[in-house]
Amino acid sequence: MAIAGNISEKELYDAILAFDESEEAQDFYYKIMDTPTGRKNKSGSDETVRDRILKAYAMLFCEEAGLAPGEKAGVDEVADTADRLYIGSLGYDPQHWYRMKYHFPVIDEDNYDRFAALVLSDMNAGPLHDAALNDGETLVVGEADPLHMTAEQRKSQSVKSVSMTLGGQ
Repeated sequence: MAIAGNISEKELYDAILAFDESEEAQDFYYKIMDTPTGRKNKSGSDETVRDRILKAYAMLFCEEAGLAPGEKAGVDEVADTADRLYIGSLGYDPQHWYRMKYHFPVIDEDNYDRFAALVLSDMNAGPLHDAALNDGETLVVGEADPLHMTAEQRKSQSVKSVSMTLGGQ
């Protein structure tokens, strides 16, 4: 499947996986992400592949963020959902927690769009796509996994207290 022109989602997926080891992969990734899609953003600017990916990510995974259709996921929305995406069945195996499996210890301004692009390209052309077709394993949004969060992420998570009344009060 082509995402813009003749660039395939598989090529994008491969470039993201090789991003940390190869300047060529980094250059290719940035070239793809900055490619115009031929559509316009609500602001009237030309939509890029990056914009398109962040809009799709927002629609698929950021329901709790209250983004309107066509709005892009930002750093906070991607970071908030990254620890909640797991493959197949919920468990403590870090290979099932998507962010851990692909070694994104922190989601920040430098890599949130790359994480979103990885998730979507994997769903459409990577092993996750193949697993969904062959093994029935899909990407699921669940509860955050504190065992695999960084200390910073555990400190910044929002926790709500719940009190139980006793004796019918």
